[in-house]
Amino acid sequence: MDDLISVVDWSRWQFALTAMYHWLFVPLTIGLALIVAIMESVYVKTRSAKWLAMTKFWMLLFGINFAVGVATGIILEFEFGTNWSNYSWFVGDIFGAPLAIEGIVAFFMESTFIAVMFFGWKKVSPRFHLTATWLTAIGTALSALWILIANAWMQQPAGMEFDPAQMRNVMDDFWALVLSDTAVAKFTHTIASAWTLAGVFVIGVSCWFLLRKRNVEMAMSSIKVAGWVGFAGILTTLATGDLSAVNVAKHQPMKLAAMEGLYDGSRGQELVAIGILNPDKRYDNDENPYLFHISIPKGLSFLATHDFNAFVPGINDLIEGYEIDENGETVTCVGYADRIAIGKESHEALRAYDTAMADGDVAGMEVALEKLRSTYKYFGYGYLDSPAEAIPPVAMTFYTFRIMVIAGGYLLLFFIVALFAVYYREQWLRNKVVQWIGMLSIVVVWVCSQSGWITAEVGRQPWVIQDLLPTRAAISDISSATVQVTFFMFAAVFTILLIAEISIMLSQINKHSKEDIETISKD
Repeated sequence: MDDLISVVDWSRWQFALTAMYHWLFVPLTIGLALIVAIMESVYVKTRSAKWLAMTKFWMLLFGINFAVGVATGIILEFEFGTNWSNYSWFVGDIFGAPLAIEGIVAFFMESTFIAVMFFGWKKVSPRFHLTATWLTAIGTALSALWILIANAWMQQPAGMEFDPAQMRNVMDDFWALVLSDTAVAKFTHTIASAWTLAGVFVIGVSCWFLLRKRNVEMAMSSIKVAGWVGFAGILTTLATGDLSAVNVAKHQPMKLAAMEGLYDGSRGQELVAIGILNPDKRYDNDENPYLFHISIPKGLSFLATHDFNAFVPGINDLIEGYEIDENGETVTCVGYADRIAIGKESHEALRAYDTAMADGDVAGMEVALEKLRSTYKYFGYGYLDSPAEAIPPVAMTFYTFRIMVIAGGYLLLFFIVALFAVYYREQWLRNKVVQWIGMLSIVVVWVCSQSGWITAEVGRQPWVIQDLLPTRAAISDISSATVQVTFFMFAAVFTILLIAEISIMLSQINKHSKEDIETISKD
């Protein structure tokens, strides 16, 4: 058991390492593609050398980031087969279908038209080149769409049926998979957050030009475009974040409880704005959950259900068997101890089906199949030994959620001030303190982005597939030593790639801050 836990932990850390490095590049790729497409649209309309130079400069940074993002993304997909082969088998054609569509359609679209973007300036007409740029931007969003649909299915399994003959889930409703509540919310939230991140990045880099007092007009124009893209992004992110909260309350109530450090829920439940958790608090003791907290009265009830007086279950309530139904009503459901028992019955039914199939016992197969279908909803709980194992890491989920929210509030203010300044108070942007705030905000937006993903993924532990497959049952039959070696190898490679990207980007930014950027338009 100790070796199994070690393999699980190392495999999780390795996947988390890869995903977090990959996510450093993905949102910037998505957001910059849109900003570049907008800038080129202005160039095609005005034929201004300034806008052509701006387009080529930001396109250059987009290309650097795109290349490194592809490298980390390929490794991420390989890990499903190397470290998580049981998961890969169990999900059948469900998880593979969106990834196949992403590779065949979206990534093919990106890789085809990105070549026109970079090498077709003097080979195709301006309008054809602009079309290629927009198709690249659309392709990056479509790549994210199919990957996020796959991730959303892990959070809210839908559109599938378990086939005991194959010992795997198979798709029976493609549109239920694509249009699930979680898939819609996750895609819109993620794309909008990418616009936000790219907006801050462009404004931050533009502030460096302003600090160096070079290419000021270009910097101001870039801030205008990035400011509007980022402002639209942060507003949409906040709106879709509300939608995500409602979906989490419906489909992953334990995650919501962990996000709040909530053990005993109530009607009109308060929302903790700022707080420090009590490290001694456990679900089975009477310790106060918080050492300190400032809360918004009835805030969590409204966030989860849009009803100020609704009941929101805490960790203890869920373990004992109290939840919110699809209509936001409090219901008595199956407690976690009973779920574990039912899950083990489901495992027994699957074994009985397998035995009957091997013996050619058709009647026995039918009896086992009926039992399996009636208990499959809690199949994953059969792998657990106690309700405590179904509780996610509360502290990490709680704090990363608040980091994300606080940073998001700052970014909303950031874009409001940036747009006001660039249109009405340009002198503000010539102040060194403001310029440094703009540049340092690049760090803030990446922390916000990473915190959001940590909240989403850590908060659904111990599940790889919500309620159906825990992490401990999804790993490959490999040694922990093997995973440890590849963990440190990947850490070294990814760090080198990140350093290389940052170095190349800084070199290009610094180079163009020392010369007239409009010379790019002549290349």
